[in-house]
Amino acid sequence: MEAKAIAKYVRMSPRKARLVANLIKGKDIQEAQAILRYTPNKAARVISKVMLSAAANAENNLGLDKANLVVKGAVIDQGPSIKRIKPRAQGRADRMVHRTSHVTVVVAEREEA
Repeated sequence: MEAKAIAKYVRMSPRKARLVANLIKGKDIQEAQAILRYTPNKAARVISKVMLSAAANAENNLGLDKANLVVKGAVIDQGPSIKRIKPRAQGRADRMVHRTSHVTVVVAEREEA
């Protein structure tokens, strides 16, 4: 069984967030939490919260043991971009694009081999 959690419209670049998400794929929850705690990125805090939410969903909704959970997948999709105008010299203007992300973390019970 697997449980998931989603955070939508998070104000961070998906490209930067994917670098952090790739660090925790396939790791158990405690190890992934330790990795994210010492990763100095804004994305690490957000992904950590989503991962813990997915673990709580697995524990409360599916009755799984939190000690046996593994991060099955962490997907960062691109959300809508916020477009703004920034004034420049000589009457010109530049377009500023602020990207957003949708963070999805899936946890599942460890496969016993």
